[in-house]
Amino acid sequence: MKMKKILLVMTLVLLPAGGQHLMAQEGTLIDGVAAIVGKNIVKYSDVERSLAQMRMHSGVTDAQASRCAILENLILTQLLVHKGEVDSVEVQEEQVKQYLDYYLNSDLLQYGSKEALREATGFTYDELKEQYDHMIRTNLLSRNVEYQITENVKVTPAEVTKFFNELPADSLPMMPEKYEISEIVIQPVISEEERDRVRTQLAELRERVLKGESFSMLATLYSQDPGSARKGGELGFFPRGQMVAEFESAAFALKPGEVSPIIESKFGFHIIQLVERRGNTVNARHILIIPKVSPEELLRARMTLDSLATQIRDGKISFEDAARQYSTVDNAKQGGTVTNPNDGSNRFDAETLKQGYFAVGIPGMDVGQISPATAFKDEDNHDAYRIVRLNRKYPAHKANLVDDYDNIYNAALVTAKQKHMREWARKQAKSTYIRLADEFKGCTFENLGLSF
Repeated sequence: MKMKKILLVMTLVLLPAGGQHLMAQEGTLIDGVAAIVGKNIVKYSDVERSLAQMRMHSGVTDAQASRCAILENLILTQLLVHKGEVDSVEVQEEQVKQYLDYYLNSDLLQYGSKEALREATGFTYDELKEQYDHMIRTNLLSRNVEYQITENVKVTPAEVTKFFNELPADSLPMMPEKYEISEIVIQPVISEEERDRVRTQLAELRERVLKGESFSMLATLYSQDPGSARKGGELGFFPRGQMVAEFESAAFALKPGEVSPIIESKFGFHIIQLVERRGNTVNARHILIIPKVSPEELLRARMTLDSLATQIRDGKISFEDAARQYSTVDNAKQGGTVTNPNDGSNRFDAETLKQGYFAVGIPGMDVGQISPATAFKDEDNHDAYRIVRLNRKYPAHKANLVDDYDNIYNAALVTAKQKHMREWARKQAKSTYIRLADEFKGCTFENLGLSF
């Protein structure tokens, strides 16, 4: 039995959308109310922006039916927002800032300037920023509430089996070929001379700030954190528990404008300047310098791994024992078996491998084959080498419970959460004042159990 998805759409692409209720005249948006949900409203412009986004990405064959579906999602969003406000659910300021920066920068990149942006949209940069901020907060809040509503939903093995058996045979997907792999990683040790070089460089930068130079300018010029360097090192507001412990302790101990001593974390060495404290969050900027591994240490790591690969091929040591003895990453204890970060399984499809996690040509390898030692950046962006063994190939096949239990379990869990969400939404809708504009009186909202 198919169930309509309850999908919360991030309506964050602002496009000039034509329609009898939405038009720009001399920079002024003429809008109207599409629906009233309790004390909140859904505007025509919200519906039209989502419709324009839908047209751009997937095409629309029935505009009015699409408007009804969009409005149902927007009403659900308002129901979730209301619950979030009642329950004091928080939205992280850093998330808001990241989305806000992304959308505003994308707009400026597309149109070239704030003036061109206003000409194209009818809104000033500050007006767009205010609208984006509101929409981002609304969607993040609704998403957090939806997570709280569904986080305790579980499915048993019997329910997974029942879910699979009820799927029509012709709807079972083809599963791509997958690969199970193991690795041995050597992360070369950084010399004390290199660590001292970085400390000295940061000490000099810190002294320049204390003498009056701009921390932001120096961060732009010297910081090796690509995400924040282009913003003058600024990270935005973050609460306790979001950053690594050493960095967080130093940041929260500062006063506005104050610069920290040199801090070491797993990412490298930092100096931090506090920008602002707001409640239980702080906004800070930093300069990160990452110590470099010497070419000699990198060569030694590569030669060690190539030697290990030869010993494994000659049967002098097993891959698993070599991983436990020599690998410097956490999966060494499991003999080097690699876990797929996307789903927690030990299997990878070719697309995931192609995205760059393992660039060693695994799909073309034979089972049991070991790759040459290959350079890569580890999760902390440090230089390292690894060898990879292809343990097993799983041929492409139609989905079944034996080979694809994890995938089927996840699908069953999603369906169970959708059902729970649908039940919650229907209950909330019945006890909430909802009124639609005449244009939408013909809509039937199946997920909300409403028709007008």
